[in-house]
Amino acid sequence: MALMLRDGVISDELWEVLESVMPQDVGRPGRPWNDHRTTLEGIIWRFRTGSPWRDLPDAFGPYQSVWQRHRLWSTDGTYERMFAAVREQAGLGGDDVEAILSIDSTIVRAHQHAAGARRDSVTSDDTQDTGGRIELQEISGRARGAA
Repeated sequence: MALMLRDGVISDELWEVLESVMPQDVGRPGRPWNDHRTTLEGIIWRFRTGSPWRDLPDAFGPYQSVWQRHRLWSTDGTYERMFAAVREQAGLGGDDVEAILSIDSTIVRAHQHAAGARRDSVTSDDTQDTGGRIELQEISGRARGAA
């Protein structure tokens, strides 16, 4: 099952570029890290599927470990070094990278309140509430002890 999950996520060619900039375990206190490649593939799987961290398949290791490594790499500059290494290897400039990493608005989902619906479109029986003003007033009324 692990092979099915990992198939085609990080090619051997890409891993050769990334492996050189990954943090080293030497001199670091505590337990040795899980395999960087497997962890990175877990991070990619999580963002590709949009799943919560706790739903990460066991093939990638404990979700807490994968999340902690993602958090560390976000703050210690590992991701920046990874992007720089790929840019250098591919001979890409800053504009080329922005074109590759751009977000296409046709696939980005907006919250239902950003869809342009009128605020007074809620029915009188409140069956169509979507978290707008009416629900907030009801909640605040309950908090004050109102019936």
